[in-house]
Formats: sequence, structure tokens, C-alpha cells
Amino acid sequence: MAVFRCKSCGAPLNITNETVITCDHCDSLITLPKLSDEQRVNLYDRANHFRRNNEYDKAMGIYEQILNEDNTDAEAYWSLVLCKYGIEYVEENGKRVPTVNRAQFTSVLADEDYRAAIEYADVMQRPVYEAEARVIDEIQKGILSISENEQPFDVFICYKETDANGRRTIDSAIAAELYQELTREGFKVFFARITLEDKLGTAYEPYIFAALNSAKVMVVIGTKKEHFEAVWVKNEWSRYLALIKNGAQKKLVPAYRDMSPYDLPDEFSHLQAQDMAKLGFMHDLVHGIKKLTAKDEPKMSAAKETVITAGTAASTAPLLKRAFIFLEDGEWKSADEYCEKVLDIDPECGEAYLGKLMAETKVKKKELLKKLPKPFDTNKNYSKILKYSDEETVQTLKGYVEYINKRIEQERLGNAYMAAINCAALAETEADFLKAADMFGRIRDYADSADQERRCREIAELTKQEEIQKKQEARYKTAVNVMRTAKTSDSLISAEKTFREIGGYKDSDELAEKCKILAVEYRAKEEAEKQARIEAENKARIESQKKEEERRKAEEEQRSIRLKQQEMQARRIERRRKARNAVCIILWIFEIALVVLSVFGCINGSTEEPANQLTVLAVIFVLSLGASMLAVILRNRDSKQVFCVISIVITVFFAIGLVVTSAQYGLVFDKKTIGLVLAFDVLNILNMLLFYKD
Repeated sequence: MAVFRCKSCGAPLNITNETVITCDHCDSLITLPKLSDEQRVNLYDRANHFRRNNEYDKAMGIYEQILNEDNTDAEAYWSLVLCKYGIEYVEENGKRVPTVNRAQFTSVLADEDYRAAIEYADVMQRPVYEAEARVIDEIQKGILSISENEQPFDVFICYKETDANGRRTIDSAIAAELYQELTREGFKVFFARITLEDKLGTAYEPYIFAALNSAKVMVVIGTKKEHFEAVWVKNEWSRYLALIKNGAQKKLVPAYRDMSPYDLPDEFSHLQAQDMAKLGFMHDLVHGIKKLTAKDEPKMSAAKETVITAGTAASTAPLLKRAFIFLEDGEWKSADEYCEKVLDIDPECGEAYLGKLMAETKVKKKELLKKLPKPFDTNKNYSKILKYSDEETVQTLKGYVEYINKRIEQERLGNAYMAAINCAALAETEADFLKAADMFGRIRDYADSADQERRCREIAELTKQEEIQKKQEARYKTAVNVMRTAKTSDSLISAEKTFREIGGYKDSDELAEKCKILAVEYRAKEEAEKQARIEAENKARIESQKKEEERRKAEEEQRSIRLKQQEMQARRIERRRKARNAVCIILWIFEIALVVLSVFGCINGSTEEPANQLTVLAVIFVLSLGASMLAVILRNRDSKQVFCVISIVITVFFAIGLVVTSAQYGLVFDKKTIGLVLAFDVLNILNMLLFYKD
């Protein structure tokens, strides 16, 4: 099936059986037509495409074709309304809001197609149509309000300003030339490039609407077929032709160049077109416009209104007249000055105070005072008018003030109403609908606010019941899921509690009882498992304690064995140490005896020098002996090692000295004795090495 698109943003819609849905892309409420077959969907899709592209006339032709097949299709009637008023949905603050591109004097609420849409709409479509129609009506009122203050135009120049690349067209240059010529001739001309240049950032429709309805002649300028068919160009000339068709005394003049007249739109076939390439075209066109508007002299700015009070002195009348002429021309300062001149002559001139009020509020005509955005009853000139003017003027101005206050109040109520409508349209929850109902309640006497309030409260109640049901359903599903997947009695008790809280919903009571029974069974099973787990834990703890005790005993036995081994090792070491000490003592005694004999022998000998050398050797030996004794006696390992090294070094020196001395002098000892001494020295060194290791 073909894709049906959102009438606001053009995004594809998910079609359901409902007649009102929300667009997922722009969040707009979208009414749907009767989509009975593929052909009907295609017709709507094509028509909506033209309407979204502002080709309203093409779209209207297709909607009318749909109505020829089914004249009860509310959406087709409503779509005709959108085309008739040129509704375009633009994005504003993240939402799609309607704008009016083809304003009309007839209110949308009085339009026949709108009434037909309301007649054939269902209960879901009707509130949406009504709410949007009120929004469009308010927009149109604003357009009409602005257009009322616009000065009438004589000529409307319709043309295409820029091409597809954004460059200015030849049409625009020709239109500018025509504008200059007509302005010089005194015509008031609507030329968008100049007329709308000070209105950037505002909606152009009010000014275009005012110009279309006031201009007596429209000149449509084009140099290409597609320029005449451009959306906004066609929007202007087609609306102008519609005014002519409805009886307005207006003339439309097509003007072309660089193209065949047969390429002009079919709607121009009955009109006399002008070829701009012909010599003297501009003069002929201006002259023709003069004839069409029955003007041979330049147009004056506006009709003159003279306000002269019968009781005013003759000397103030010309001044008052000048003052009101200045007001008509918008020369506020000059108007105020002339009113002051009048008051200098007649301080109680009510007309002069009226002129000052109009100058201060920048109003060209007295009737336009009621168009002011705020009441002027606090103005000091107004109090003077009430005091010095005639009763008719006083009552008129009071009526204007009352009118402004009512209009402001109506605008406030209208804004509040639209805010409530929007709130109701976007409402989803009970709180949202109650909020909308309260908003309608505050303006109960405005339009159908009372009915809307009642409707919102009814929907709020329905929404409340739906929300309760949804919550119950969610809790029901959660409890069922817990019940199915429960592995403990606590889960089943929780599910039972939930079922009892939503008692009466579906089979909640039955499931609650089932959960209760299952919870008892699970509890018994859990108790048995708990008891078995406790017994297993106790058994495991006893086994663990037993193994720990065995391990502790084994460690004690191992420790006892190690201690015994250490004691035996210590005894062996002690025995070895004692043996070494004994050997050391024997060696020491033997060496001492040898040294003493050597020393005494050297002393008693005939040579003095060997005796001195042996004395030195004896001293060295004593040092070695002392070091070895300290190594044996001391118990500190580091000290033992130091003295062992010292004893070894000194013993080596002693042995070397003994050998050298004996070899040099051949005295004291024979070779055997020297060998024996050296053997004992080697034993001493080995003994010291053993001590070093210990």
C-alpha cells in the first residue's frame, strides 16, 4: 500500500484503524481520511504533496475529485479549507504551527467546507478540526487587523524576484523600472522589493492581502513560462483573479518578454497581454493603467478629513485643519505644534486636545484610536477631551476605550483558550487532562470552554482508570513472572502480597492462594535444606578440627625431631671445637718452647744481629698467638672471623721470617726443627680456617 504522509511535516505515518494519530516525527495531531483503497491513498498523497509545496489550486482540484467520489469525507473538506486559506505548517519552538498565506475576509469558522468537515467528522476528528480552526481564525484576525491600517494601493506588481540560484531575475529589474515610472506618475504601487523591505522578519501576508484587495490593477511581469508558474507568483495572481471572478472591479494585465504569448498560463487566455519587447511599452502601459484607474492626475496620499468644531473660533479653524492634515500625513510633531497654537488661542478647545492625543499615539484618523494596542484613558489629553469636548465626542472616545479593553480581554481569553486547547491536545495523563480542564474552568464563559472543561474531566477520569488498569496489569505481570521463576519462599510471599494488593483483578486472588501454598512448601523444603546444611557444616567442622589436630601433632613431632637433631649437631660442633682448642693449646705450647729456646740461643750466641731478628720473630709469634687465642675465646661470629684472619696473616709472616733468618745465619735450629715449626704453623692456619667457618 502507498505511504500516507504527515500533513504538517511530510514524514511517513504509521497508519492504524484510528482517525487521529500522532506523528512520530513532529508530534502533531494528524487527522486521517477514509483510506478505502490504493487509489484513494495515492490521490491524497499527491494532493497533500501539492499543498505542502504551496500549490494550493492543484491540490484543491484533487481534493474536489475525492469529494466527487465520496462527499462525506471530512478530511477532504478540511483539506480544502487548508488550501483555501493557504495554510502552511512551519516549525516554531520545536513544534509545527499553521501560518496563513491566503487570507480572506470570511472567517474560517463560517466557511462552508469547514462546516461540512465538522458535520462529517467523527468524535476524534472534530475536536482537532475545531481547535485548529480557532488557531487559524485568530491568525486571520491578526492579518485583517494589520491590513486595515495599511494605505490603499493603486497598482500591484507581481513578479519573480530571484531564480533557482538566488540571483535577481530580469523580471525584478523590469518591475523596478515600472515601479519608478508609476510612482513618478503619482500612483501608490505595491512592489515587494521596496514595499516589504522594512518588514523583514515579519509575516508578509497581511501586507500582501491588503494590497491585493485595494489595488485596482495588477501587472504580472514574466520573461519565462516557469516564472509565471512559480508558486508565490501564481499564489498572488490566482488570488487576484479570484477577486475579479467574485465581482471586484479590478484589472489584471499580463506583461511578457523573450517568450511566446502561447506559453502564458491558461488562466490568462481571456486577457490582453502586453509584449514588453515592443518600442514604447512602458509609456503605453502607464497610459493604460491611467485609463483603467480613471486617473489623469497624480494620486494624492489620502482623503482629507477635517475636524472643525462648530463652537471653535474662526481664527483656530485653519490651524485645526492644518493640524489634522499633518496627522493624516503622519507628521506627528507638526500636528502637535499646530494643536498647541490652537490651545494658545482657545485653551478649552476639545478638538485640539483630540489632535494632541492622536499625535502622541501616532494615529492618522480618530476612528483608528480603537485600534491602539492599549487603552488611552490614562493619557492627560484624554482627560482634557472629556472635560472640553461635546457629548458625542466624549461618548465616542469612551466607546473606543471600552472597545480596546474588551478586545484585550478577548485576546487574553483567546490566548488562554488556545493554551488550554494545546494543553488538551498534547495531554496524555490524568494530570495533563485535569490541568487542561482547570485552564478551561478559569475561562468557563468563553466560547465552548465549559464543554471543553467537562470533556477534559471525563477524559481525565477515563485516563485515570486506564492508568490504574495499566499499573495493575504491570504489577500482575510482574507478580506472575516472579511466581513462575521463584526459587525461594520469600519470592513467593512477595508475589502473594502483590496479588492481594490488586485483588479482584483477573485471577489475582486465586494466584495469591497458590503462592501461599507454594510458599509453605518452599519454606518446609528450605528448613530441611537448612538443617541438612547445618549438619553438613558441623560434620565438616569436626573433620576439619580433627585434621587440624593431626597436623598440629605431626608438626610437634617434626619440631621435636629437629630439636634433637640440632642438639646432636650442637654437641658434635662443641666436641670439634674442644678438639681444635686442645690442638691449638698444644701448638701454642710447642711454639712457645721453640721460640723461647731460639731467643735464648740467639742471645747467648756470638753474633748480635741474629738475636735481634729472632727477638722480632718472637714478638710476631706472640701477636699471632694472641690473635688465635682471641679467635678461640670470642663468641661473636664477626669478631672471630676478623681475628682468625689476623692470626693466619701473622703466622704466615712468622713462618717466612723464621725460614729467612735460619737460612741467612744458619743458627739456632737445624732443618728438622724448622720443618717441625713450619708444620705446626700450617696446622695453626688450618685450625684458624676451621674457626673462621664456624
